[in-house]
Amino acid sequence: LAVAAARIRATTEVRRVAIVDLDVHQGDGTAAIFADEPDVFTMSMHCGKNFPFRKQVSDLDVDVEVGTGDIDYLRLLRGALEQVFAFKPDLVLYDAGVDVHADDELGHLNLSHAGIWQRDSMVIDRCLSANVPVACVIGGGYHRDPLTLARRHAIVHRAAAHAFKRHRL
Repeated sequence: LAVAAARIRATTEVRRVAIVDLDVHQGDGTAAIFADEPDVFTMSMHCGKNFPFRKQVSDLDVDVEVGTGDIDYLRLLRGALEQVFAFKPDLVLYDAGVDVHADDELGHLNLSHAGIWQRDSMVIDRCLSANVPVACVIGGGYHRDPLTLARRHAIVHRAAAHAFKRHRL
């Protein structure tokens, strides 16, 4: 995401980029790269007791407790998105990590498929409602069955298609 944000800012008229990283692990590299860049807002919502153990400082870090489920996670996200959009981004880059799933082997959170759908829908709808373009990438996710993992990664694509229909785009 950091490379994409830097490239977009260097080659287009986009100046203010918000990176919304919802992988279970902190977006430490992105935070470090843009630590002194006021036109890039880095938001990482991650399990604080998960790797990396030495965290960087993002513009907004939301430390999620081990075992957090859908309701509490979505409440935290709703508040975080308010801060992201107060930044007034020209573009949002969204990391839709699925290692937040309850059955993920490394995640330590407790989101369901429905919770991930609601999360992805919330982020995409917020962007579309604010007329802010959003680029979604899959991220995170650890499971021995590749089909199970692929189904989780597909959630963001289905949520995006649904949101675009709702917004008549």
